Amino acid sequence: MSFESGYHILVIDDGSPDGTENIVRSMIEKYPTRLFIECRPGKLGLGTAYIHGFNWALAKHYDYIIEMDADFSHDPNDLDRLCKACDEGADVAVGSRYVKGGSTENWPLDRKIYSQGGSAYTRIITGIPVKDPTAGFVCYKSKVLASMNLNNIKFIGYAFQIEMKFAAWRLGFKIKEVPIKFVDRKIGVSKMTKGIIKEAIFGVLNMQWLYATGKLITMIKKA
Repeated sequence: MSFESGYHILVIDDGSPDGTENIVRSMIEKYPTRLFIECRPGKLGLGTAYIHGFNWALAKHYDYIIEMDADFSHDPNDLDRLCKACDEGADVAVGSRYVKGGSTENWPLDRKIYSQGGSAYTRIITGIPVKDPTAGFVCYKSKVLASMNLNNIKFIGYAFQIEMKFAAWRLGFKIKEVPIKFVDRKIGVSKMTKGIIKEAIFGVLNMQWLYATGKLITMIKKA
């Protein structure tokens, strides 16, 4: 994938100590209409970073809004396949590790157990028809995000990924999974912690309870 392929890129930087801001700003000089950066003061959470990006993109009236990791765990060459799924009728296209043709690479056994176990647990509790509900490579049609009150999305860790898909599904949008290979980062340390796992476990229960009591749609649907 290159800048000539038609994609615009927004980088959300939460005070990264690795020089991300300086690198991106130097590249913006070459691609001033295609590359953008939003800097925030410190680590404010994965979910809030994505919501910041969603609101930025909605304000600029993009048709498709895609979230992905910036460490090449998600292959930019898969972007066309996610967009094609939305072209063909999906409202949300999920880059999935757990449908036929999907896979992971360089993952330790405990990471596989947490991820696959968490996905199965989510499906059992919520009934969501998505095999990879924690996936972070997702293409949304703008109408999906525009219909949501993003300020009421509760979770800021990996449960955010589940909550967004659950909300889209319960609002009646069509979700399609597209097989991808997820390659674990070769540099840096995974952000998976016990706190994140706990948030996901109890967050799934809370989401289903809110839906069962009729509160979820009222919270997430934009008036």
